[in-house]
Amino acid sequence: MLLSAAGDALGYRNQLWEYCKSGAQIHSQLKDLGGLVKITASLPDWPVSDDTVLHLATAESLATGKLGEDLYHELATRYVSAMSDMEGRKPGPTSILGTSQLRPGEPGGFRIPFNPSATGCGAAMRSMCIGLRFPRPSELSLLVAVSVESGKMTHNHPTGYLGSLASALFLALAVQRVPLELWGVRLLEALPVALEYIRSTGSDVERHVEAWDYFRESWERYLSERGLSQGTGPAVFPPLYGPEERDKEYARWCLEDWAGRSGHDAPMIAYDALLGAGNSWEELCSRSMFHGGDSDSTGVIAGCCWGALYGLSGVPKGNYSELEYRDRLESTARSLHKLAWPGH
Repeated sequence: MLLSAAGDALGYRNQLWEYCKSGAQIHSQLKDLGGLVKITASLPDWPVSDDTVLHLATAESLATGKLGEDLYHELATRYVSAMSDMEGRKPGPTSILGTSQLRPGEPGGFRIPFNPSATGCGAAMRSMCIGLRFPRPSELSLLVAVSVESGKMTHNHPTGYLGSLASALFLALAVQRVPLELWGVRLLEALPVALEYIRSTGSDVERHVEAWDYFRESWERYLSERGLSQGTGPAVFPPLYGPEERDKEYARWCLEDWAGRSGHDAPMIAYDALLGAGNSWEELCSRSMFHGGDSDSTGVIAGCCWGALYGLSGVPKGNYSELEYRDRLESTARSLHKLAWPGH
């Protein structure tokens, strides 16, 4: 939870880097700052963005221990409330619209209409903690239901809410110590489970089915390019893959000319960074937080996954020790751990 927020704050840099289209420029500015080791991610210069505020809303809802519709109403309530904490955090227009349509406490009030434009990453960036709450393979159907329903509360389109599933699933796989090279295949295997869940809701099923294939096909292409279609590694990267090359590569995967902005490619860039970074926090930041595009959203996902795999080892203390909302992050993490692993 701490490194998710660190990835957010570092990738955001108080709006300066989230809206920069050049990874090379970001790396140059990082060098001028003295490098990653010199950064103390604290207020006022390094606030967390809407990503962490909404991730905390998800985590604190899960920490209540509620399930089913009680949980969904709790999520809706906290998402609506979180929108009052967005000064200077730049929430996306789809998140703003979605939360304005929620009616928590009313029958079905956690559901909003299907939105053909809701393809953004606003659901993917806030769902990682679902994998911390439901980390076991036997809990896959529950993880799917919660990630899909929570994602649909603002991003009621498959490309949007399947990003929520991807981020949640990747955290569960990290906890399970499933090899990274298998994560993409496991995501594709989970998609039929998600589609069956969508059919079971009986809500706008045809529209969801019509829009379903883009997410799956995007991930199939990516895994094929990385040589991971069978889940066996190592991943195959271009021979030159520095900041400029990564910007071009990430741009090929994206919608609307903004890498990491959508539900399919925000977790994809985070996953690509994890595959290439190994146990190096610095390399992870270089690949997932310091690129041209939506760098805080890819950073929040990658940082959370990396933290689940490697803890705080090798992370400069300043990157996480004075984070905004650190106490809430740690407290919620402890609560999720007690719920997920009773008796441990």
